[in-house]
Amino acid sequence: MKYPLLTTAFVSLTGLLGGCVATVPTIGSEAASTVVTGSTAGAGAQGANTALEKCASPLGTVALVEETSADWYRLFTTEYKLGSTVPVLRLMIQQSNCFIVVERGRAFANMERERAIAASGQGRTGSNMGGGQMVAADYSMTPEVLVSARGTRGGGGGLAGFGGALGILGAVAGGIRTNEASTMLMLTDNRSGVQVSASQGSSANTDFSVGAVLFGGGGGGGMSGYTNTPQGKVVIAAFTDSYNQMVKALRAYKPQTVQGQGLGGGGKLAVDGAAPPSQTSAPGGVPARRVAPAATTAPVKK
Repeated sequence: MKYPLLTTAFVSLTGLLGGCVATVPTIGSEAASTVVTGSTAGAGAQGANTALEKCASPLGTVALVEETSADWYRLFTTEYKLGSTVPVLRLMIQQSNCFIVVERGRAFANMERERAIAASGQGRTGSNMGGGQMVAADYSMTPEVLVSARGTRGGGGGLAGFGGALGILGAVAGGIRTNEASTMLMLTDNRSGVQVSASQGSSANTDFSVGAVLFGGGGGGGMSGYTNTPQGKVVIAAFTDSYNQMVKALRAYKPQTVQGQGLGGGGKLAVDGAAPPSQTSAPGGVPARRVAPAATTAPVKK
């Protein structure tokens, strides 16, 4: 046998694993966690990832808007068997203290139900579910997955045909697979509909197959499979990268201005035959004061 020590070690390990029994589930298992960790309450955060960008004070309120009809969302729910990205994004955003998250998702329907109970007179006295308390969302944040590839094969297949050490190296390289994800976040001002920020992020991890290298397809038992870190973890890491990039850009934020006519006043890329742009703003993009036209009085016929 060419590799007695290596083979003996793997045989011993597979035998040990084969005799194991199920263990008691643990609370707070690191194996099941993502890069977004811990908890948050108000302005405080516990156990947050130290790599998460943070703000000294919030920039406003934000609502998460996930396009469930998008192609990437269908891929998540069908092929990867994953759910909404909103819960983990909400945790991450509140931990960062850059925005105050307002509910506009599933719980919003329950909020309206409680108000309906109060309006019908069925609520207890002092429940204080009356109007005028809902906080407006200053911004909407939309997540988007651009690329999500799971289990792409690594290189090294060309060496697998050689014997000896080169054959082992080729087999090892061929047993490496990569999970990748690229994501985007868009931030929109709800009052004007203007996009104020957009950011891209990415993440990748590598899986190894050691059993298939030394024992072939079925000889290594449980070790012949890949570790297959859930693709959702890679996507969450990519969203964390997107969010960090956005926060960095927002720290140096300056509003875009259209000099002389303001936003939506016609633009500077004139088209032949088009009506002239409106003059509703003073130089510098500052709204100008509108003056009402002078009233005209028709002569009274006697």
